[in-house]
Amino acid sequence: MSDLTTATTTTTIVVADDHAVVRSGLRLLLDAEPELEVIAEAGDMPDAIRMVQAHRPTVLVLDLSMPGGSGLDAITALSATTPESAIVVLTMQDDPAFARRALQNGALAFVLKEAADDELLEAVRAAARGETYLNPRLGARMAREPDAPPEPPDDLTDRERDVLRRIALGHTNAEIAGQLFLSVRTIETHRAHIQQKLGRSSRAELVEYALEHDLVRT
Repeated sequence: MSDLTTATTTTTIVVADDHAVVRSGLRLLLDAEPELEVIAEAGDMPDAIRMVQAHRPTVLVLDLSMPGGSGLDAITALSATTPESAIVVLTMQDDPAFARRALQNGALAFVLKEAADDELLEAVRAAARGETYLNPRLGARMAREPDAPPEPPDDLTDRERDVLRRIALGHTNAEIAGQLFLSVRTIETHRAHIQQKLGRSSRAELVEYALEHDLVRT
């Protein structure tokens, strides 16, 4: 009888999202399954990295847009330091370039928040087995779109491209100013020029553009 009761292996999970209400909902969804157990939560990127390195979960459910750093960089770092913890990205970013980069950096699954109720459990179980899971609609778009990014416009200066890359990596204006030894006001001016030239106003739109044009790793 003891063999039967221990036959199911528990999949341990760390949930990382900067909204407490979202974390609570995800915990309820995951803990309702007998073989899944949420063992820790994180509300920002440094906390997510610490929780994974401390608990070594089977799976990390990671929101890429959290304070404290780049989600794409976090995936790369965790894939190197804790490869036993599979990463499931849970995000509102439905851009194929974003998904492609997350998978290239080491994530095993990519789920859109709008479909979390239907897809997250399947994605977590697949990742725990070492298998890849991709939102079907997003996967179809990735298959249709070429890998080669279009060239960025020539009117972006080298400095503006550098600032845009750092914005896409999740850094704040103050952090970018410190990295480039410039004032916050100067970074704000660069950002305003970038938004004007690209015709994109929100951070999500700038991130999408940077990914589409392969500026994140350049």
